[in-house]
Amino acid sequence: MEYDSKTRARLNFTMDKENLLSSEISRFYAKKSIFITGATGFVGKALIEKLLRSCPDIEKIYLLVRSKKGKSPRERVDELVNCKLFEPVAKEHPDYKSKLVAINGDLVEPNLGISDEDRAVLRDKCNIVFHSAATVRFDEPLKVAVDMNLIGTKRVVDLAKEMKHFEVFLHVSTAYANCDRRHISEEIYNPPVKPEKLIEAVEWMQSDLANLITPKVIQCKPNTYTYTKAIAETLVAQECRDMPCAIVRPSIVGSSWREPFPGWVDNFNGPAALFPAISSGLLRTMLAHPSAIADIIPLDVPVNLMIAVAWFTATKHKTTKKILVYNCTTGQINTLTWGMFEYYGLKVMDKYPLEKILFVPNPHFTQYK
Repeated sequence: MEYDSKTRARLNFTMDKENLLSSEISRFYAKKSIFITGATGFVGKALIEKLLRSCPDIEKIYLLVRSKKGKSPRERVDELVNCKLFEPVAKEHPDYKSKLVAINGDLVEPNLGISDEDRAVLRDKCNIVFHSAATVRFDEPLKVAVDMNLIGTKRVVDLAKEMKHFEVFLHVSTAYANCDRRHISEEIYNPPVKPEKLIEAVEWMQSDLANLITPKVIQCKPNTYTYTKAIAETLVAQECRDMPCAIVRPSIVGSSWREPFPGWVDNFNGPAALFPAISSGLLRTMLAHPSAIADIIPLDVPVNLMIAVAWFTATKHKTTKKILVYNCTTGQINTLTWGMFEYYGLKVMDKYPLEKILFVPNPHFTQYK
């Protein structure tokens, strides 16, 4: 029987949805409770949306959120879901908000700043931990980066160890944690310094002294972000040696590819900042080798990988002590160079120009300083 395009689309959507709801991954998450750090971040929001939409039988999702600008954690969660990203899940599962629980806390506080009452709930209820919170500022002072990316990670691991029904810990790192290496395999490399030694040194060191010696400390790393994220991987390997655990390393995360719809982005960080800057004519020249790979990964790719990796680690890999590492990159598989970025970006800007343009867009990516 022949169907028109709209009917075929409806049938494909229905079959995909039925397959998804009956999938092994979806069944794994049924009746489970999840603890997520970094929930208000770009990747965190998409992770929450995907879990709610694709695994509707999840029990609860506990979100570590701190008070900010006079708003309580619950108010921030309500604000978080009040955007276009959550419109598809709102249509499919109107009661999805009842599954979201705000946990008042902060990565840099002792015991994550979580109250004894909330900690008891997490200890009794949670099965799965997604740790994606981190400071991603490249120029972050060393003490701040260590406190967030290293000590904060240990605090989350310590909480996971207390969970009575714990099943898996998923740590989100970055593909650039080892950017000083020419080839990066899916393994945890020996750090330049042991995590506990760096934590100990930074704890007694004054901020001005730490800032002064930072270039000597980070050595070949370009910034404190990549330096602390690399050492955090070693910390996770040490602390989680007897726990089901995995590490996912995304590269530059760009807007969504297909889920929940194409093109969603909520910030002007990374590649998203280039389009308005170039489209308005403000950015004329950028230092970037035209043949260098712009390793931009669509948002829904690492999010889907994180969910699948947590399932695989908890069900297929839980008896082994080796922590699996997943490089979530495009690289040599589906290469996008900065030259291609310039070429295709200009075509899009010609077709969809901004309403307000200061100069005619004419970007030039060059390798010459």
